[in-house]
Amino acid sequence: MIEVVASESKIAAPAPSHYHILLPMGDLTNAEQMIAVARNLASPRRGRVTVLYIVDVPADKSFSEGATEARRQREVLEKLAQSLSDDILDIRTLVRVSHEIWQGIHDVAFAEGTDLLILGWKGYTRSPDRIFGRTIDEIMANPPCDVAVVKQAALTQHPHILVPVRGGPYARLALELAESLAASLDGQITIMHAVPQADMLEATSAGERPFMQLMQQVRDIAHVRRIVTSRGDPVQAILDEAGKHDLVIMGASAADPKHPSLGPVAETIARTIDRPMIVVKTKQQPDLFPPASVIMTPLDVSTVVDKWFAENTFHAKEFRNIGRLIDMKRKQGLTISLGLPALNEETTVGNIIKVIKRELMDKAPLLDEIVLIDSGSTDHTVEIARSLGIPVHVHQQILSAHGSYHGKGEALWKSLHVLKGDIIAWIDTDIANIHPKFVYGIIGPLLKEPRIQYVKGFYRRPLKIAGEVQAHGGGRVTELTARPLLNLFFPQLSGVIQPLSGEYAGRRQVLERLPFFTGYGVEIGLLIDIVEHYGLSALAQVDLQERIHRNQSLIALSKMAFTIIQVILRRLEERNRLSLLEDPNRSMKLIHYERNRLRLEVKDLYDVERPPIIDIPEYRQAHGYR
Repeated sequence: MIEVVASESKIAAPAPSHYHILLPMGDLTNAEQMIAVARNLASPRRGRVTVLYIVDVPADKSFSEGATEARRQREVLEKLAQSLSDDILDIRTLVRVSHEIWQGIHDVAFAEGTDLLILGWKGYTRSPDRIFGRTIDEIMANPPCDVAVVKQAALTQHPHILVPVRGGPYARLALELAESLAASLDGQITIMHAVPQADMLEATSAGERPFMQLMQQVRDIAHVRRIVTSRGDPVQAILDEAGKHDLVIMGASAADPKHPSLGPVAETIARTIDRPMIVVKTKQQPDLFPPASVIMTPLDVSTVVDKWFAENTFHAKEFRNIGRLIDMKRKQGLTISLGLPALNEETTVGNIIKVIKRELMDKAPLLDEIVLIDSGSTDHTVEIARSLGIPVHVHQQILSAHGSYHGKGEALWKSLHVLKGDIIAWIDTDIANIHPKFVYGIIGPLLKEPRIQYVKGFYRRPLKIAGEVQAHGGGRVTELTARPLLNLFFPQLSGVIQPLSGEYAGRRQVLERLPFFTGYGVEIGLLIDIVEHYGLSALAQVDLQERIHRNQSLIALSKMAFTIIQVILRRLEERNRLSLLEDPNRSMKLIHYERNRLRLEVKDLYDVERPPIIDIPEYRQAHGYR
């Protein structure tokens, strides 16, 4: 055996980058050890770690049946992340559903732009035809990114790390990971070159050229302390040297890169060694004709919706740790505004402001501002808000050069001009049972998952009729008009539980680029447009449990339904570039029953469509656009 002591003067660890590590977890028994491995690999690069759980849904079941388990696993992972995150590394968690665990991991790794996928391995498999087991074998056969299979994840400080190499991309990846761990744990690296033939001239042959090229890069690896060359049986030589080290990191050595096998050397060592080991494999270049098992086949709309429902339906309880939300907000450098649209809400607006301001501004600064957007109240709504220290803007006076229309949608559109936050949340001001969850519940998913752009709340709405409360009688326009029409014409939105709810939040960069309908059609219009422009995965919904508010008359609900139908028809016409009705009637005859007489009232009912507010010059100037 020939040993070379490497120079102590080395250049620094890898330059910081937005390096992304994905860590799928099934069994949480050794979760802390696996997360520690990911943390130590990510820290020198200032990388980020996402812990993933795949809910395995039987192939004969709908993805939507995984919704309850997905929520449970989100809470489990979030508690784990909270206990292990710090100011240096914020651990993100993700739960997805799939009929095949390996396929779910593969899809997430691809969608997330993952740099390194870490897979835990118990060191054996019960299937004689498998190397690691089905999940790891399938991924190793077609890696979506660089992969590291970890056996015995317990790492110590000041580790001695052995890296057996022959050259090539796998060896380079093994050295990169060894350097990251050595930098994090103050360890040292031994590079070992095992030459099968006794003839040392082999080292200069064409077959050893990759190793010679690799050695030219060693000077850039700061923690290499020894370079060892051995002759003879490479497996025995590596096992002998491994006994002097705390960790072995090596590349797969299979002749066929598309086969899950590690190759005879790496596989024998992985099954034999009694200490921590990491086996790595680099991402393969995409094939012109990939294997059938990894071809991405389009899902039918129903399956897409079921999968979305399971993955993007949250519960407000998942976000009740306000400190965690504030920490995520701070690390992302975001500001959050709450807009309160109001018209004659003196009965409830004061308590709403008091509760939300006390809990989410004074006690815990989740919100950066609360602003009342009034639509010309004639009661004491405005005075109450001002007495509680809340800024008030009358929507008719905002962007007055562009005119003004009646309606909640108009107030929301104009509120974008006066609200300052990166995230904008709105809640109705007639809520009788106000709780901070109505706000943090719709903000939480936006802070937790960057891909989510817009969040809708849903809840049970008790309906009071003749003094009696009916537990599930609310949402009549939703169930009799909105959801049937969405299922019929926009089936991607068929999983949205309450498309007309008044509690929602979104990212400014999205909201400012969407048109707003000025009245009752604003909620349905935003939903359709967001899915059209950003995809279903950009949308989420949150269970806010129960909401008690003022119930509207049938006349008011009839007007709402009439307007919503018009908006859906308009979007349907635009999408299909056809005219369903040449000259649709925009007036509605409302039937009034008054004692012993009936009468008809003709009412013009239609929403004006405001353009994306980013197109308004005053808005662009106020918000820093040229």
